[in-house]
Amino acid sequence: QFRLKEAGKRPFKAYSKGMRRKLTIAAALIHSPQVLFLDEPTTGIDVESSRQIRDLIVALKELGTTIFLTTHYIEEAERICDRIAFIAEGQIVSSGTVPELMDSVTHGHAIRFVTDKNSESIAAELQSSFEGSIVTIRPDHSLVLRSEQRIPLFPLMAFFHEKGIEVYEARELRPSLEDVFVKLTGIESSVLKKDKEKGDRR
Repeated sequence: QFRLKEAGKRPFKAYSKGMRRKLTIAAALIHSPQVLFLDEPTTGIDVESSRQIRDLIVALKELGTTIFLTTHYIEEAERICDRIAFIAEGQIVSSGTVPELMDSVTHGHAIRFVTDKNSESIAAELQSSFEGSIVTIRPDHSLVLRSEQRIPLFPLMAFFHEKGIEVYEARELRPSLEDVFVKLTGIESSVLKKDKEKGDRR
């Protein structure tokens, strides 16, 4: 599974971080445990080793092994876990399946537009035309219209048509599981990113 056979005669201290991590996981699997605890198994190792470990976790899960996985990588948990618990300051803030967690907070609605006009010239007018909305300009000069209420698309397109503005792209933006984590824990994305970077430097 981990392709460590060729390195079998080398001393453990000569192994890379990824190889050491894979060997410790392999040792834990020798007696075919029904329950396995993995503490940030993909942190601070190379991409290929991370992929192999994630694939192994999925395979073990399909075989019926119960796995408790701790990770700073929310996208990793979303991809491979059946249930997720958010922990902040040592306490479980919320837990559930991904759909349950996504439904547990109010997200509002957002639509991103790419047009043929200068974003700054239409942002203020767009915001004033749709009560309760907030319009922001992204670094790529696209417009994002946000509202707590569902945004009707037809009046929006009518607004652009009346102004003679051509819309190249209109796409609904859906919140990520990281957005849910930030709302439930109060931990900002920037802090989460720093924690990931610290782990990668281990």
